[in-house]
Amino acid sequence: MTAETVWEGRFIRVVKQGKWEYAARCRGIGAAVILAITRADEVILVEQYRVPLGRNCLELPAGLVGDEQEGEDIAPAAIRELEEETGYRAGRVEPLGFFHSSPGMVSEGFTLVRAHDLVKVGAGGGDGDENIIVHVVPRGEVAAFVARKRAEGVAIDVKMLLLLADTLIGGSDQRKLSA
Repeated sequence: MTAETVWEGRFIRVVKQGKWEYAARCRGIGAAVILAITRADEVILVEQYRVPLGRNCLELPAGLVGDEQEGEDIAPAAIRELEEETGYRAGRVEPLGFFHSSPGMVSEGFTLVRAHDLVKVGAGGGDGDENIIVHVVPRGEVAAFVARKRAEGVAIDVKMLLLLADTLIGGSDQRKLSA
C-alpha cells in the first residue's frame, strides 16, 4: 500500500495509507526529550501553552532535532534545547532510547536523553514567543506537584509518566495523582 501526502506544512504532513490517516514530520526532523535531574535530586520541568490543547501543558523539556540544521545530531540539539527552555546547560547527554508517542495517530518518535553535569547559565523561558515557565521540583514531590498542576487545569504530557511510574504502579498513594 502506498502512502499519499494529503497536506504538507513546514513541520508536519498528513498522510493517507489505505484507510489510515496520520501525521508525520517533514524533512527528517526528529525530537529529543530531556530528562534533567539536578545534583540536589530535583527534576527540571517546563510548562507552556500548547495550541492543540488550548491550555498550558506540563512536560519534560524537549525540542526538535534537524529543524534548523539538516542532519543535526541528537546530543547538541538536546543540549541547545535544554538551555533555551530551562536556562540549564548540560555537560553531556546520554541517549536512553527511541520511543513513539502516539503510534496510532503519528509516525513521529523521540529520543529520550538524560542530561548530566547541569549548570544554571540563564533564565530559560524559550526563544521567541514560547513563554516557557521553568519548574525545578524535588523528585520525591513530583506526583504531588503534577496533581496540583492538574487541579489548576494544566494538561499533563504523556512523557511525564516516566516520573510517575512508582506512584502509579508501585503502590504509593493514588490520591496524589487524582487531586
